[in-house]
Amino acid sequence: MRVVLGEDLVLLRDGLIRLLKAYDFDVVEAVDSGPALLKALVDHRPDVAVVDVRLPPTFTDEGLRAAIEARKRVPGLPVLVLSQYVEQLYARELLSDRGGAVGYLLKDRVSDVKQFVSAIRRVAGGGTAMDPEVIDQLLARGARDQPLTTLTPREREVLSLMAEGRSNGAIAGRLFVTEKAVGKHIANIFGKLDLPMSEDDNRRVLAVLAYLDRV
Repeated sequence: MRVVLGEDLVLLRDGLIRLLKAYDFDVVEAVDSGPALLKALVDHRPDVAVVDVRLPPTFTDEGLRAAIEARKRVPGLPVLVLSQYVEQLYARELLSDRGGAVGYLLKDRVSDVKQFVSAIRRVAGGGTAMDPEVIDQLLARGARDQPLTTLTPREREVLSLMAEGRSNGAIAGRLFVTEKAVGKHIANIFGKLDLPMSEDDNRRVLAVLAYLDRV
């Protein structure tokens, strides 16, 4: 799997390169600025990009801007963005085209190598990987939303895990229940939130994230 990496901190960049190579990713280019990232993404059209939000020259949101612009030039380009802090605006902008194949994780998650690698593969496969803290903030913001208040505690757990981008099987494993039980919870959630059901995991995730973003 071909990867373009955008990270300006030399030690972290080198560490990520070694980690990715250890899990059989092919890092075709690693860059340290927004302009260089955009060029690398358009030139290589990788299977997935792993991008720090803040890159030179201004260290604000060059990485995110380069990734969004690259997705305009290469529709569907999978992008996993890493950020030091939770910024709902970044997550919202990433999801704005409703196309999937995007992820937003805090840099701390890199230390959980299996989770990090799983997120990269999920995004590369066209799925979505959202940091649990982003989902927690979205749920907290919508705490008084009438449909959300009708969800049971278990349904809220399922909703949160689904919004992170997890499949039915992964949710079942996390909650120690059957996939059939997860399916029933999801059907109840979509019914209460008046969302259209879909057999496609990614479409369901995007529907949930779109709902949470507007409450």
